[in-house]
Amino acid sequence: MTIYPIETGNFKLDGGAMFGVVPKSLWNKTNPADSNNMIDLAARCLLIEDGERLILIDNGLGNKQSEKFFSYYYLWGNHSLDNSLKELDFHRDDITDVFLTHLHFDHCGGSVQWNKDRTGYEPAFKNARFWSNKNHWEWAIEPNAREKASFLKENLLPMQESGQLNFVENSNNAYVDSSPLGFGILFVDGHTEKQMLPHINYKGRTIVFVADLVPTVGHIPLPYVMGYDTRPLLTLQEKAQFLNTVAENDWLLFFEHDAHNQLCSLKQTEKGVRLNESFSFNEIFKPQ
Repeated sequence: MTIYPIETGNFKLDGGAMFGVVPKSLWNKTNPADSNNMIDLAARCLLIEDGERLILIDNGLGNKQSEKFFSYYYLWGNHSLDNSLKELDFHRDDITDVFLTHLHFDHCGGSVQWNKDRTGYEPAFKNARFWSNKNHWEWAIEPNAREKASFLKENLLPMQESGQLNFVENSNNAYVDSSPLGFGILFVDGHTEKQMLPHINYKGRTIVFVADLVPTVGHIPLPYVMGYDTRPLLTLQEKAQFLNTVAENDWLLFFEHDAHNQLCSLKQTEKGVRLNESFSFNEIFKPQ
């Protein structure tokens, strides 16, 4: 098995929304805001090459939305999914599986594209199976008013209509140690219904793709919970248990949204679990 971080692009969101009730005087120390109160964010994915399978975990915002839509998110930088794959001598047609932690547009927008004949939407990975879970899918296609702007029909329905959509079974368990993708999955509900966090054993370490449970290094302290979360008190409980387990077992967190940190380790302190060390993926997993 070989794992690669995949940079699909960078964007910005309002810092207050990203940190909920935490005062700006605190979160601005780790995630400095610009003059519009926007903070830097990444849409970083993970690519797993395992035998004949090439598994992509999440795929960023995509490029099919309107200029007006993207103007709300202040895109910056030169990264793209296709360029990141090309640098590794891969193409999107090589992808066999696309695992979606959840179906908010910044995690699954790249799943679907406007086809070259300009006649409609189609899956952007023609040879891949898309993986969600039934509870989250049903939550997403009939969205509540709070999340409606994040669950876009054009990102979702083409996956189902193509016959490429598959569901991971969880039998209401919080953690599944074996999945069709070959890695364990933690199900968490604070941010949105049944978000899935992959736990990947790699070169003697456990890497957890933390998606929106811990968006950036600045979100490690327990009260630092996003205003976007549908059940913030549940996020507090889930984070507390999860971060303690990570620190106790010396697991690594892989950040999807931290524009400046790819991986980190944690440690226990008098104030609770805190950052131990952050590093790039290649610093700790040197390319062969």
